[in-house]
Amino acid sequence: MISKFIQKFSVLVFLLTLGAQVNAQDSLIVATAEKGDGILSLLRKQGVNPYEAYDEFITMNLDNLRDSVHLFEGRSYRIPVMKADSLKIASNNEDKNTDRKRLEGKYPIFGKKHEIVISKSNKLKNTVYYLVSGHGGPDPGAMAVYKGKDIAEDEYAYDITLRLARELISHGALVYVIIRDPNDGIRDDRILKIDRDEVAYLNKKIPLNQTARLRQRVDIINELHRKNRGKFQRLIVTHVDSRSKGQNIDVFFYHHEKSKNGKKLAESIHKTFQKKYKKYQPNRTYRGTFEDRTGLYLVKKTHPAMTFIEIGNIRNKKDQKRILVADNRQALAKWISEGVIVDYEGGEIGRIR
Repeated sequence: MISKFIQKFSVLVFLLTLGAQVNAQDSLIVATAEKGDGILSLLRKQGVNPYEAYDEFITMNLDNLRDSVHLFEGRSYRIPVMKADSLKIASNNEDKNTDRKRLEGKYPIFGKKHEIVISKSNKLKNTVYYLVSGHGGPDPGAMAVYKGKDIAEDEYAYDITLRLARELISHGALVYVIIRDPNDGIRDDRILKIDRDEVAYLNKKIPLNQTARLRQRVDIINELHRKNRGKFQRLIVTHVDSRSKGQNIDVFFYHHEKSKNGKKLAESIHKTFQKKYKKYQPNRTYRGTFEDRTGLYLVKKTHPAMTFIEIGNIRNKKDQKRILVADNRQALAKWISEGVIVDYEGGEIGRIR
């Protein structure tokens, strides 16, 4: 009798152990990077929301990444296991109550692949952000050539701005995208096709004259600022610089010299970038700065506290990687959004600008 009990107990222990091993294996997903894969595409192939899992993926695979963000072809990577409720999206055929709290809404401006935005938190609830990407319409901004094809500042600044808007919305913010393209959502291509069909909010034709173009943006922002009076409001302007080909620059930030809240916003994002570089690129020093630049038209004339961001030098090969690779554009947007959250959670300094 005792021997039979021991045998049954041994079998039970074996089955429980085997089950634990199977569960452990099931919970660990490993995928091999194929030619052309980036972090976003690799995560998508595994059915994981790439924007939810991006940071965790980097943390899990940091020692197996080039420059802390690029995959090696043929190498295996651990895939974060996301909770089911973070991926569940109610479709038209499902119960409308399914995961309603996590479904933020559909935003066609982000394009078919990215139009569904899942709520991550309410950290930015009751905040308002105005996002302006540089140039657009008749003015492509800074230009360069990559592999025989023209690339333009306005296309990359716009893509980063859309990604930033998506991040801010996922944390509960009300976001106004001031310069918008009717058919270019978030794009994962290296070379973003140049067009001239961008318009200003709400569907206003962008003037060719530079002063008129900037004045149009100022008028739109200041009118929206007036309508949202009493709310926490911030403005973020995104540009790509143009310098000599040999000049490699890090991301840097401008603010109005008399705006304490603008300085605080710029500093919060700047410090976030410092931390990210220290974590993901420990072997290089981050040389980006934040400083006052009141002479810039948008910095001087707009009413909300603001920061003006230069992403990099479009003519420099190293800086081109920062904007050409979709993973890098996503990382930039994510890091800026994290700095924005730090700024908001740190509180507003009085009511100054």
